[in-house]
Amino acid sequence: MSKRFGGIAKDVLYWLLVSGVVAIAATSPYFGINLMKRMGREYEKKKFSNALHRLKKSRTIILEEREDGTCVVELTEKGRKKTEKLKYNDLRIQKPERWDGLWRVVIFDIPNKKKIAREALRNKLKEWDFFQLQESVLVCPWPCEKEIGFVVELLGIHSFVNIIKAKEIQNDAKLKAHFKVL
Repeated sequence: MSKRFGGIAKDVLYWLLVSGVVAIAATSPYFGINLMKRMGREYEKKKFSNALHRLKKSRTIILEEREDGTCVVELTEKGRKKTEKLKYNDLRIQKPERWDGLWRVVIFDIPNKKKIAREALRNKLKEWDFFQLQESVLVCPWPCEKEIGFVVELLGIHSFVNIIKAKEIQNDAKLKAHFKVL
């Protein structure tokens, strides 16, 4: 999706995911501009219109004019799935300036019937630079509970994953060196 849709389309999808259905007076010649203002962004009108057109053509959004003169813009189910995938791909863990002294230990025991989800979680944790203590035990010093919660919900594996906050891990010198924390 990231190759087919640029930044404007991504912004529209995220905005619709958060705000839900949007209805604006479509009879106004400034429909696109009004929608952009509602999003709190400034875009070139032509680029914005092209992005909406591509999203509609790909059946990612519904863009319809109603009899009362309003135009409704909403995500389709396909659009919701693509937006969730975009969120997953863009998800990052913010590293605070100072370490709070707590280790986040992610442990999981995900059955083989959910092997793809297990590998997706493991790959995401490695992408975020988690340190692998054991096959299904990875560690990070940064707050990450919300991000991991989103990933495990999206993958449908929340009942197989636990996060432990620990003040100390025995022999953590290798961990401290890996993350450059003291």
